[in-house]
Amino acid sequence: LREQGVYALEDESPMPHNLKDTALIIRAHGITPDLERRLVRQGALLVDATCPNVKKSQLKAKSLAEKGYQVFLAGEKRHGEIIGIQGYAPDCLMVETGAEATDAARWLRQAEPARKAALIGQTTLSPEAYLAIAEGIRAVIPDVVVMDTICQATRERQAALRALCREVDAVVVVGGRESANTRRLLACAGDKPAWLVETEADIPAEIARYKKVGLSAGASTPDQVIDDVERGLKSR
Repeated sequence: LREQGVYALEDESPMPHNLKDTALIIRAHGITPDLERRLVRQGALLVDATCPNVKKSQLKAKSLAEKGYQVFLAGEKRHGEIIGIQGYAPDCLMVETGAEATDAARWLRQAEPARKAALIGQTTLSPEAYLAIAEGIRAVIPDVVVMDTICQATRERQAALRALCREVDAVVVVGGRESANTRRLLACAGDKPAWLVETEADIPAEIARYKKVGLSAGASTPDQVIDDVERGLKSR
């Protein structure tokens, strides 16, 4: 793709000075409205490929903030999806899974039960983790509005992996190590021996110890990569 003039602007990449008539694709995680305005001012031609579920969360965060709600965001603080949503509700409070000493926790300790609040979650959170966060906020603010933002495909994939784990001795998940979707899928294996691989070459040698191995993959893993890993497992 680079040989054809296609390249990625990473978070740490310097912004090109001249974007006039340059086509820029907004990835599925979305971006902040401030960044979008900057790109438009520089003449870029934006192709918005933001996931519809993520776009819905962005607009809902904006609407709730404008109506005076204290918006809570559940997810990974540095994840692109969360950063994008934060741009629509700048005064939101983060609730990171497994974190106790957060701004959200401090806010809740001082909150009035009648305070208007709403919770929005990263689309790839596990339903169980999201429910636990919602219940924690509800214990202080009974009328908190909990938005149903978990992606249905994510729910189904995680549920399928849990069911698969009951039938196999070990599990291999195919996908990117930097993908929140794939990492959470791996976590669904629980105590079952499980590995995350990006390619066939990553299949661990110890997989040969197990008689029955389950195979799953992240939502954006190419079929060809999954097929290659499947062939690699069958040859072990």
